[in-house]
Amino acid sequence: MNIFAKIISQELSLSEKYVGNVLDLLDEGCTIPFISRYRKERTGAMDEVQIAQISNRNEQLKELAKRKETVLNTIEEQGKLTDELRKRINDCWETAVIEDIYLPYKPKRRTRAQVAREKGLEPLAMRIMQQRGNVNACEEDIQGAQDIIAEIISEDERARQQLRGAFRRLAIITSKVVKAKQSTEEAAKYSDYFDFSEPLKRCSSHRLLAMRRGENEGILRVSIDLPDNEEAIGRLQRQFVRGYGQCATLVGEAAEDAYKRLLRPSIETEFATLSKQKADEEAILVFTENLRQLLLAAPLGQKRVMGVDPGFRTGCKVVCLDTQGNLMHHEVVDILPPKGNSTSASKNFARIAEQFQIEAIAIGNGTASRETSDIIKHTAFYTPTLPHYVVSEDGASIYSASKIAREEFPNEDVTVRGAVSIGRRLMDPLAELVKIDPKSIGVGQYQHDVDQTKLKKSLDITVELCVNSVGVNLNTASQHLLTYVSGLGPTLAQNIVEYRRQNGAFTNRTQLKKVPRLGPTAYEQCAGFLRIPDAENPLDNSAVHPESYKIVELMAKDCGCTVSELIKDKALQKTIDIQRYVTPDTGIPTLTDIMKELDKPGRDPRAEIETFEFDSRVKEIGDLIQGMELPGIVTNITNFGAFVDIGVHQDGLVHISQLANKYVSDPNEVVKLHQHVIVKVLDVDRIRKRISLTMRF
Repeated sequence: MNIFAKIISQELSLSEKYVGNVLDLLDEGCTIPFISRYRKERTGAMDEVQIAQISNRNEQLKELAKRKETVLNTIEEQGKLTDELRKRINDCWETAVIEDIYLPYKPKRRTRAQVAREKGLEPLAMRIMQQRGNVNACEEDIQGAQDIIAEIISEDERARQQLRGAFRRLAIITSKVVKAKQSTEEAAKYSDYFDFSEPLKRCSSHRLLAMRRGENEGILRVSIDLPDNEEAIGRLQRQFVRGYGQCATLVGEAAEDAYKRLLRPSIETEFATLSKQKADEEAILVFTENLRQLLLAAPLGQKRVMGVDPGFRTGCKVVCLDTQGNLMHHEVVDILPPKGNSTSASKNFARIAEQFQIEAIAIGNGTASRETSDIIKHTAFYTPTLPHYVVSEDGASIYSASKIAREEFPNEDVTVRGAVSIGRRLMDPLAELVKIDPKSIGVGQYQHDVDQTKLKKSLDITVELCVNSVGVNLNTASQHLLTYVSGLGPTLAQNIVEYRRQNGAFTNRTQLKKVPRLGPTAYEQCAGFLRIPDAENPLDNSAVHPESYKIVELMAKDCGCTVSELIKDKALQKTIDIQRYVTPDTGIPTLTDIMKELDKPGRDPRAEIETFEFDSRVKEIGDLIQGMELPGIVTNITNFGAFVDIGVHQDGLVHISQLANKYVSDPNEVVKLHQHVIVKVLDVDRIRKRISLTMRF
C-alpha cells in the first residue's frame, strides 16, 4: 500500500484502502467533484471536503519527499551518510524533525563557528566539551572554541525539540507600537495592539494577522518569546554542563550564547512562520466558506430583470435583461434635481418596466441604494408581483473593467456593464460571480495578508465544487462558467462555445465528443455536470452520468415503460428494488443517487430567493439609536463575528459573543451569508463609523 495512503489515513482517521483509491483516482486525472459524485464505491462515499484534504496532504507529502531526497543527496556528497542516518530520514515524515536532522550538515554561510574551524580550533572545542580538567589556551582561541560549541548546541536535536515544546506550551506574542508612528492617522486602526500580549496558542487568526499587517506597515513591532528565558537557559545548561571547573563553566557560557544568539531566534522565527501559516489556513477557511455560501445563494431564475446601479450625481444606470441575461435596453434615470426628481424617476422606472415586461428588479447596495429603493417601492407600477431585491455591488466595478466584460459588451461603457452584472447576480449569482476575482467580492478576512498561492488554490477549488454541485446548462453557460466544469478548463470551454456557435444548441451529451480536443477522459469527467434542458434523452438534463444510462434503461424496461415515463411516475419509482441492480462497479451509493435524480431530475440544490425590506426609520448612521431593533442582511462572516447590513451604508458587527444566548465557537453555527436577521443596536461610534449590534434578545 502507498506509504502516503497509510500516513494520510492515520492523520485523517480514514480507511487506508479508500484513501489509496482516492490517490489512485487523482493520479488518473480525476477531479475532486467527479470523484465525490461518481466514484462513491471506490471512496467509501467520502465527500468533497475529505477528498480535498487527501489531495492537499498528498501534495504536501510529495514536496516533503523531494526535500528528503535533497537532504540525503547533500549529506551523501559530504561523505557522512550512514545507513542509520539514511533510515532515520527515510522513515521520518515530519518536516521539523527532518530539518533538525539536516541542520548539522546543511551548507551555511560563513558563521563565527566556521571561522573558528578554519583556524583549527575544533579539537580545542571538543576537549572543552568533554569537560575534563582545564585547557591551556589564549582568550581568543577559547572564544573561538566556544563559538563552535554554541553552534553544536544550537543544532542539537534534543535541545531544539525541548525548546520547541516550551514555545508550543508557553510562548507569548507581544505587539508594541513604533513610537514615531503612534500619533499618525494610519496607526489609529492598530490602537488595540499598541501594547498587547497574550499566549500564542490562544491568539486568534484575525488578531495575529492584524498584528502582522501592522508590522509590515512599519507601525508595530511583533515578537514571540518565552515568559522566562533564564529558566530556558538553565534547562539547556543542565543538558550540556557536567560537573564543575573551567571547561564546565566555558560550556555553560557557550550554552547561554547558543540560546540567545542562535537557538531562541531560530525557534522564534519558526513559530512566527508556523503561527502565520495556521492563521492563514483559518482565514482561508473562513473565506472559502463565505465564498461557497455566496456562490450558492438563492437564484431568481430565468426572468426578465431590470438591473439598477444607483447614483445621485450621475443618476441611476438602468438595464433591462431578457430571461437569458441578454441586454435588451439601457438608459439613465435621474432621481435628483436639476435633471430629475423622485416623481419623474418613478414615471421613468414604470415606463421602462412596462415597455420591457420586467418581472423583477435588482438594485445595487451602494450609494443611493436606499433612496432608489424607496422610489421604486412607491412607484405606481410596484405590486407584489413585481418584487425588488437589493443586490451586493462588491466586485461589479472590477467585472465592468475586465477583459471578460469587454468581450461580452464591446460597445458599452463600464457603467452599463456594472448594471448588467447587478441584474445577472439576481438571476444566477453563481454564473455571474465566477467572472470576478473572489478577493474582490468582499467576503474575506484579511485575504490580502495570507499566502496568495494557497488562497487562490483554495478559492479555485471552492468555485469548482460549487459550479459542479449545481450543474451547468450546456447551451447557455458562458465560456467562463464552463471553465470550472470538471474536466474542462479554458481551452475546452472555449471550444464548446465555438462548437455551439457553429452547430447550434446541443441536443444530447454525446455530441460533446465532437468538440475539438475533448477526448474520452474529459468527456467522462464533465458529462454528468452538464445539463441539456429539453434534450432528446431526459437523463441528459440530470446528474445521472452517461455511464449509468444503461442501468436506468434496464429499470425502465423491468417496469414496462420508457425512461421518460419512469421519471414522471413517482409511484412506479417506489416499486424499484435497487438491490437488483447492484454490480461489481455499481453499488448502493450510486444507485441511491440515481433514484434521487429520477425523483427530481436536474434539481437545483440552492434555496429559493426571498424579498427583504430595511427599516424605513434609518437611512444614515446618524439615524441609529441605542436599543433599536432592526432587520438586516448578513454580508460577511469572520472568526470573530458577523457583519450585518442594516441599510445605513455601513455594516454593523455582531461580535461572536453577541450572536446567541449560548456559547458560540463558530459563527457559521448561527448565521449564514445573506441570511435575513433581526438585530439590536448596542453602540454607535459615529467618528470611527463603527456599529455594534447584538442578536441576543
